[in-house]
Parts: sequence; structure tokens; C-alpha cells
Amino acid sequence: MTRFVLPFAACAALGAVALAPAAPAPVDPVVMDAQKQRVAAIKKVHPAVVAVCMPDGSGCGSGVLIDPEGYALTNFHVVQPTGPFPTAGLADGVLYKAVVCGIDKVGDVALIKLVPKEKGKPFPFVKLGDSDKVKAGDWSLAMGNPFSLAMDFTPTVTYGLVSGVNRYQPPEGKGLLEYTDCIQIETSINPGNSGGPLFNMDGELIGINGRGSFEKRGRVNSGVGYAISINQIKNFMGHLYAGIDTDHATLGASVGTASEDAPLAQMVVKQILEESDAFRRGLKEGDQLVSFAGRAITSTNQYKNILGIYPKEWRLPLVVRRNNERAEALVRLMPNQTKEVEKPGQPVPKGPPVPKGPPVPKGGPAETAGMYEARKGYSNWYFNALERDKLLKKVKDNFGDFTAVPGKWALEGTFQMADRNGPMKAEVTEAGGNAKVTMKLNIETALEPLKQTDLVQRQEPIGSGGLMMALYHYHRFLTVGPKGFEGLFAHAGNEPFYPPPADGSAPKSLAALRVDCAVLATKHGSVSCKWYFALPDGTPLGFETYLAPDADDTADRDPCEVYFYDYKAVDGRKLPHKMVVHYRDKRYAALTVTKYTTEK
Repeated sequence: MTRFVLPFAACAALGAVALAPAAPAPVDPVVMDAQKQRVAAIKKVHPAVVAVCMPDGSGCGSGVLIDPEGYALTNFHVVQPTGPFPTAGLADGVLYKAVVCGIDKVGDVALIKLVPKEKGKPFPFVKLGDSDKVKAGDWSLAMGNPFSLAMDFTPTVTYGLVSGVNRYQPPEGKGLLEYTDCIQIETSINPGNSGGPLFNMDGELIGINGRGSFEKRGRVNSGVGYAISINQIKNFMGHLYAGIDTDHATLGASVGTASEDAPLAQMVVKQILEESDAFRRGLKEGDQLVSFAGRAITSTNQYKNILGIYPKEWRLPLVVRRNNERAEALVRLMPNQTKEVEKPGQPVPKGPPVPKGPPVPKGGPAETAGMYEARKGYSNWYFNALERDKLLKKVKDNFGDFTAVPGKWALEGTFQMADRNGPMKAEVTEAGGNAKVTMKLNIETALEPLKQTDLVQRQEPIGSGGLMMALYHYHRFLTVGPKGFEGLFAHAGNEPFYPPPADGSAPKSLAALRVDCAVLATKHGSVSCKWYFALPDGTPLGFETYLAPDADDTADRDPCEVYFYDYKAVDGRKLPHKMVVHYRDKRYAALTVTKYTTEK
């Protein structure tokens, strides 16, 4: 047998050839670009991710800063055990003192404020995205502090798909922690991620992570998590900044499939409460609910989803079909939580902002001393007064200071109604604890608002729902301010407002009239008002005066609605020179003011 013997050098060369690794295949530029985008997004938002901790600094949950003043979003269930004074760690390794501002127990959201180490130094923050643009299959980033892994507060990052949108997760006991219209993700979140941000690949905040499906023994994510959509949170943002213990809404009606034989997408009103605003607007059992707030209704879950993303008392357009005819109405939503009935003469208790939390320490930490005040209906009254006074200052700066003219006001001009028109004159006088309003629209009427208790008289002129009482409160609001409303003078969050066309023409749609407004709520005597100021400039657009919100006749619960137009200067201040008055879905009159007289 012939043997072939190779020299050692040749063998070495052959081995080198055989063992040399193949040259790597070029990476698709699309993959590299996606990686760069992902890394850039993480780098951009990383400094704004918050580790929300107990007052002693121990781990609890997560959050995210949304403005340079140090306000951060998290879950309600994260701050529930911390009480009003959590602490918050950032990726810079610094632990900051914080205070709970506003809470949403139903939607599982809370707003906290971090106190800077250097006064006036801005915090890093993220941009709010548009969660309505999120689609199943989109990539997403979750960041937070799962299992309290990062003792230096450096957030953990996970990456994965959005696996569903517009999901519904029922409440976890007593109507709380209900996730409506939420985002379903496979992006891994675990205990400790609660309250942390969900980002799109542009680094925009699209949701707040809160719930997940976990393997029970190890509490490990099974691949399904849920984030509260940022667009839902936007609806409550005004309430949260104003320190309100807010509530979600109900229509006051149950909705379901018409019948076993009807199409599944045909949803009808099954029951309706007579005390609901929807009932007063004409909604009846058997009406087909076509759309609500601009979104089509095709299932019960979809109805719950849409309804659950709005605060109580918002007015939203609703379209129904009855006898093959469509009708649209603005409907004011009812509270979701049961209202406690107080007995006459019973003192009003002042409850803590977060129920079932630890006792509230007197004064709190030094850094947050004076930044917390308990009051019924508010998570933190300190922030309500802060937002209220900011809004009042903006109105004063732009429209003038009316406290220098607290005497008699006279308005002269013309009125126009459906069946008549003519000259108009009104006077409001308040001095020495006595108040009087007179108005002449063909017929002269007088009202003493502090003495008159008869509801019919308080609603003068007939058909206005109380225009004279409304003018008295308008005068008092401008000339006296918070001190003139002993019952209430508070920021009521943000709401949509729908000023009708000043010329009385029919609008293209109710949604086209919408103006987002900041709202103040007042109460003087037994009369309540809501005042609407356009965002962001604070222009007063009108107000509603409620004379009998709990009247036996539900029709009397409707307010007198006054809308303002055509602001002009009057002695260095600005006042509306046209007012349109509505009551019970009808236009009562349009008042054109040609002359104001104000006295000191």
C-alpha cells in the first residue's frame, strides 16, 4: 500500500485552510436601521423613567416624567401603599421626594410630583404620543423596575410586539382598576413594572403599563400584558393636575344586542335611568345606539370600552336610530362610583387622598411640607388651589381685573328670540349683603337672588332656566372671585364645551363645535355653576347655572347655559358683547350688548 506523507508545514497549511471561518454575511441595512432607531429611542427616554418607591426608599413600582416641572404618571395601585408622600428614583441614581397630586382609582392612574434638588432645575421628560395610531404588530418598548432589580434606579428595558388594541379588562373589585380600551402587549412586564411607560419606536409615550397575566406560583409573565392608553389618560390629565380624586362615567343606560335574531352589531338601549341626562335628552328603551363620541358601537364590550375612557360630567355626542331615522344629541355622563348621601347638618369629613394607605404623616417630609392638603373629593387640595389660581391669573392678565368695579352693572342692547325681538336692558346690584337683578325683554322682571326660594321665580325670565340668577353669579364671579362662593370655588379639570353658532344656524355636527376647556366649579347658596375657559389661552367661553340639580322633576335639573362671543374693551377690560342663552336643548335668546356701565 502506497502512503502519501506530507511535510509538517504542508499539513499546517491545509489545517489552516480547513479551519478558517467563513466571512460574515452582510447585515440587511433595514435591520441595522431598526437597531439604531431602537437604541436612540431608549437613550432619549431613559433619563425620564421613574422608580416609584415607598417613603423609606424601598422598591414599589415604576413611573415616567411627562413635564419639566417634575410631574410623573404611574398607577394608582402603585401609590396606594405609599400614601401621599412616595419617593422617586431616576436613572441619575438620585432619590427624590415626591407627593401624590391626582388619582384615578377606576382607571388605575395617578399623577405624582417630584421635588427638584435645585429649585427651578427642570426634569427630563417624555413626549405624549397618540395611542389611537397604535396597531397590532407594532414594536414597543417597556421600561421600569421589575422585581426592584435596579437598586441604582437604572430602568430595565424590554422589547416586543403590540399584540392587540382596544382590549377590555373588567374591574378588580368594587368597580376599581378597570382597564378599558387598553393596549395588549407581549413586551415583557413583571411585578415592579406597574406604572411604568410603554413607548413606540419614536420614543413617544403611548401607555402606562399596569396589568399582566402571570403564572401564579412564580409570578412570571405568561406573555400577555396590558397598558392604559395615553389617550384615555389625556382625558383625565386636567383632573389629575388639579388634585382631583376623579371618577369615570356611565351613560345611565344598559346596552345590548337587540335580539337573538338581530345582527350582532345592532346594539340597542335595554334599560335607562330616568334621572340620567340621556333620558332628559330623549333616549328611550329600544333605540339603536349607532355611535358614541364619534365611534361606532357594534358590541357590548366596545360600548364599555368607549364609555370607560371618559370622566364623569363630560358632554359627548351620541347618535341613535329610531324608526329608521337618525338623531344626534349631546349627553352629559353620570358618575361611575356610587355617591355617598350626606345627612343634612352632618359635618363634611375630610378623607385622605388614597384610601387604605398608611397614616398621613403630619406635615410630611421637609421637601414636600405644605404640598398636601386633604379634602373630601380631592386627592390633594393643594394642587387644586394651585391650578385654580393659575387659571384665574391667566384670565385676569388677558381680560382685566374686575374687582375694582364691584358696584352696579348695567347692560343695554337688543334681544332676539324665535318669535320676537326688541330692546334689552339688565342691571345687577350687590351691596351690603343685598342683591337685586332686573331685566327687561319687552316685560320687566325683578329677582332678589339671595331671598327668593321659589324655583319658578328663580328661573325667570320664563323659558330661560334662570338667566337673571346666572347674571348675578357672573357679576359675583368677576368682581368678588373665590371669596364670594362659600360653598365651593374649585378647579374641575378639563371638559369639552360646545358653543353653538352665534347666528343660530345649524352646525355641521356637534363634534365640530367642540372646544376643549379648563373648568371652574362654584357654589353660592344653593346654586352651582360651571365656568368654561378655552385651552390654552383661557378665554371665557361661557357658563352653566344649576338651580335645582336634585329636583323631583328631572327636567328642572337642566342648567341655564350662557355662551359668550364678541369680546370688546370696556374701560380697559374685556367683556362679551354677545351672549346666547340655551335651556333644555333649545335656544332661548341671543343678547347683543351695545353698552356696559360698571360702577365702583
